[in-house]
Amino acid sequence: MTLIPYDDRDGVIWLDGAMVPWRDAKLHVLSHALHYASCVFEGERAYGGRIFKLTEHSERLHASAALMDFRIPFSVAEIDAACGEVVAANGIDDGYVRPVAWRGAEQMGVAGQACKIHTAIATWPWPTYFGAEALERGIRLDIAKYRRPSPECAPTGAKAAGLYMICTLSRHAAEAKGCQDALMLDWRGRVAEATGANVFLVIDGALHTPVADCFLDGITRRTVMALARERGIEVVERAILPDDLGRASEVFLTGTAAEVTPVAEIGPHHYQVGATTRGLAAAYSEAVRA
Repeated sequence: MTLIPYDDRDGVIWLDGAMVPWRDAKLHVLSHALHYASCVFEGERAYGGRIFKLTEHSERLHASAALMDFRIPFSVAEIDAACGEVVAANGIDDGYVRPVAWRGAEQMGVAGQACKIHTAIATWPWPTYFGAEALERGIRLDIAKYRRPSPECAPTGAKAAGLYMICTLSRHAAEAKGCQDALMLDWRGRVAEATGANVFLVIDGALHTPVADCFLDGITRRTVMALARERGIEVVERAILPDDLGRASEVFLTGTAAEVTPVAEIGPHHYQVGATTRGLAAAYSEAVRA
C-alpha cells in the first residue's frame, strides 16, 4: 500500500480565514505548538457532504482552547461556516474534517502568551478507520502500558495534542503485537478508553461505559448512548475495573473516526460481535445520514 503524504496533496486548506493551496498550508519550525504542544483540534466526519454534529465539534474546539489558555480568533459560527466551505471546495462527499488551532512562532519558551493563534481546517476522503473487515469480525486490543492522567495532572477535558503522545506510543506497541489498538486504564487502574475512541461493554443486556472524568466525553459516545436509550437499552455510566472485562459478552468502541467498531479480543478476553453492537452500529450509520 502506497501512502500519500499529507503535505503533498491536491486541494485547498482553510488557513486563518482564507483558502490556500494544500501544499502551501505551512507553519514555521519554531512554532510554539511544535515544541510545547500548545495545540487543540477536532475530528469530524462528513456524510453526503454534511458534517455530523458540526456545531458540537466547533464548540468543543473553543472549549479546548480555553482550557489551554488561549482564544480562537474565529467564532463557533465562523468555524462552522469555514468547515462547510472547505468540504465543498474539496468536493468531499464522505470524508474526514480536521479543524486545528495552535500557538505560532512569536515567542519561544514555555510561556507563550505573545504567540499569535492560528486556525486551520483540512478535509480528505477517509474510509473505515480500522478497515471494513473489522466491522464484521471485530478488532484486537492490547492493554496499554501508559495510563490516562488525573485531571490534576493535565487538562484532560481538552482535545489537546499533548494528551495524545501516550496514545501514539500505546498504538505503536499494540500494532507491534498484531493488535489494532490498545485499551488504556486511568491513573487509578480503572478502564478508561482506547487510544482515540471511547469503550462500551455489554453486560447482562445493559450497556456499561466508564465515567468520562479523565478523558473526553466523546460526541459519538453521547450519540450512541442516546440511540441505546431510544431502543430501550439500559445505559450505565460507572467505574469499570479490568475484572469487568471478563463479564462482558460484547465490547465496542465509538468515535468520529472509529464510528461503532466491535472488539473481538482484549488481552485474554474474547467477545462476539453480537446483536447489541450490530444494532447500534446500524442505528448510528442511519443517524449520521439522516
